[in-house]
Amino acid sequence: MTALPCILLADDDVALRQSVAEQLPLLDAVETVEAGTGAEALAAVAVRMPAAAVVGSSLPDMDGPGLCRRLRDAGMDGPVILLVRAGDEAGAMAGLEAGASETLVRPFRLGTLVTRLRTLQQAAARRQGEAAVTIGPYRFSPAAKLLEAADDGRRVRLTEKEAAILDYLHRAATGSIPNTGPGPNAGPGVVGREELLGEVWGYSAGVTTHTLETHIYRLRQKIETDPANAAILVTEPGGYRLIP
Repeated sequence: MTALPCILLADDDVALRQSVAEQLPLLDAVETVEAGTGAEALAAVAVRMPAAAVVGSSLPDMDGPGLCRRLRDAGMDGPVILLVRAGDEAGAMAGLEAGASETLVRPFRLGTLVTRLRTLQQAAARRQGEAAVTIGPYRFSPAAKLLEAADDGRRVRLTEKEAAILDYLHRAATGSIPNTGPGPNAGPGVVGREELLGEVWGYSAGVTTHTLETHIYRLRQKIETDPANAAILVTEPGGYRLIP
């Protein structure tokens, strides 16, 4: 008999954790594993790698972003949703940089959590089936969230959102998705900011174009020879274009 997917629930709020653990299997065919500390979460991962994780922003022994980073270091490549407090933009950004797939503002509806987990898992499954592609001087592996330089083999690790941005911009540049563009005068392969936000972050509350611009800036620091004069990920009126 095939085991059900395992979802790790790591949060110091016992009532919240137990409520999600009781209700989540009723809405989706999953098993849940609870952890009240970062150490318990890592111990659970060492026994069984979860398909996805829901992580609180503050645990007794480490913060949420720290646990996200430890989960990724332990080899977890499934979706990780970080639960944040309303207005904690710094914590949300730190979580995304540490490897969280998305942030979810608490309190939240269980149905919203389930929908986001499903959407993230579907996107991950799609990227798993995609072959590596060429972007500038790199080979880009969407599933591995990895860029490898063709000349010297240098590897560039990407966050979940950075990989999703490159993946979508590459598909737009190569005509794999309809070229809607930010306006009637947009050139081929140009993706508007709002479209990119919607594709990468979905309907995450509190995510603005500033969040996108911050990720674009950090991506350029990783992939451009001269980030101030981008030659791979360029800005166009109303949006961005990837030059593959």
